[in-house]
Amino acid sequence: MSDECIPLCNAGDLVEGGRAVPFDVVHAGQTCRAFAVRFEGVAHAYLNRCSHVAMELDFQPDRFFDDSGQWLLCATHGAVYKPNTGECVGGPCRGGLVKIALSERDGVVRWHTAWNLQPLAF
Repeated sequence: MSDECIPLCNAGDLVEGGRAVPFDVVHAGQTCRAFAVRFEGVAHAYLNRCSHVAMELDFQPDRFFDDSGQWLLCATHGAVYKPNTGECVGGPCRGGLVKIALSERDGVVRWHTAWNLQPLAF
């Protein structure tokens, strides 16, 4: 499958350390939630799936940052991830988060499909 750019949101919708913008992808044949956040001025996106146990990270809708705004946190297990790489740096983990490529141009954030991530057909 070729890489395709899918518009996700306006760049202003991603506020530094703020709420995430959720979206759906197909990963390994299953529909999965994903999320995009802004950290240190750059947009990042991941599958909303803890690497410890495959469940969603957020305990409140679209909230992934800890109170300091420096780490992504699994509200269920306490796993801590770097917002810019998805690498697990604390708590129970089995690897890092699955990163989804983003680009930002002309005030729009777009996500890039890959061989294992596909946009949902509506």
